[in-house]
Amino acid sequence: MQLRQQMPALANKTYFNYGGQGPLPTASLEAITASWHRIQELGPFTTDVWPFIAAEVNRTRRLLAQWCGVPPHRMALTENVTSGCVLPLWGLPFSSGDHLLISDCEHPGVVAACVELARREQLVIDTLPVKHLRGTASDTDTGVLQSLETSLDPRTRLVVLSHLLWNTGQVMPIEAVANQLKQHHQHPFLLVDAAQSMGQIPVQAAAAASDIYGFTGHKWCFGPEGLGGVALSQRVLEQGQPTLIGWRSLKDESKAVFDAEDPFHHDSRRFEVATSCVPLMAGLRCSLELMEQQGSAEERLDQIRQHSETLWQSLDAMDGVTPLLSVPPTSGLVSFQLHNAPPPADVVTGLGKQGIWIRDLADPACLRACTHITTSNEELVQLSEALATHQG
Repeated sequence: MQLRQQMPALANKTYFNYGGQGPLPTASLEAITASWHRIQELGPFTTDVWPFIAAEVNRTRRLLAQWCGVPPHRMALTENVTSGCVLPLWGLPFSSGDHLLISDCEHPGVVAACVELARREQLVIDTLPVKHLRGTASDTDTGVLQSLETSLDPRTRLVVLSHLLWNTGQVMPIEAVANQLKQHHQHPFLLVDAAQSMGQIPVQAAAAASDIYGFTGHKWCFGPEGLGGVALSQRVLEQGQPTLIGWRSLKDESKAVFDAEDPFHHDSRRFEVATSCVPLMAGLRCSLELMEQQGSAEERLDQIRQHSETLWQSLDAMDGVTPLLSVPPTSGLVSFQLHNAPPPADVVTGLGKQGIWIRDLADPACLRACTHITTSNEELVQLSEALATHQG
């Protein structure tokens, strides 16, 4: 059975919101239910249930680490992208007057955490301009590195840059950025928001090069809400301190820690907190395994890009429509602006009444449609034809 046929959510709508949330395959939902049943049969709080729970956690950690190209001890399990980025961020060693360099295309959730951190620790926030980069991948890579060179301050301690920009759809050269930061005398930490990259483009090299690479399972990975992960560098594990602390952060949860010199795990678990929903892990693993059956990460991306290029070309040829990028996207995010049309939010509402789902973004003001391996050619035609009716 094709993957699309295993997703009830796609049977009754024309869907382009994978960047917000991906549909859950029936097999993944069944895996969640089966895990929940097993926990109730064994436990839920008995000596019989703990080996099962430990196996679920360890299997999930290993699989996510494999997808990210890092050893399991560097993979922490989280609830979502924001918690994956923010929990280790707030544990990094900062000094008053240090600078945080944040790109102008970051998600408000991470930006807000950085702003509050800067307020509390008397840090300075600088901006890394990347929003204007709308051309080829080669030109974008060059532009990012040039912008980085001119934006770094002698006291820059952290750089925040998404792997795949959630608004323009451009892919950032994370490995090259990491290498350039190594030449800086402070060797700033590199925090990467991977909300739009994990499950869409190959991420192993970027995740391994980053200090904090936070992602979720509920977008491009077709997993359930409430489960994600963060790949951490060895120096974050060595220098970072736990922030939101619970029993999972501790080497020995059975003992009081008042007199302990260092009670926390020395691996990624120092940034995990407390009880999480274990059955979700079975669901995410199932979704990832289903994706692997569709081909390698490179093969899946090629399919995604075929769809996004088709859509981009259709929009580019349409009067009154301007794609944000001047060339076909290198990912599945296709952002565009309509001229002589209702406000973007009204366009989204109107399309929704036709069973076609995209979203609007505020900065830059535009509409965004996401293509995935489950996107059909018929959907691309339906969206293009529907957008044509919103002109003038």
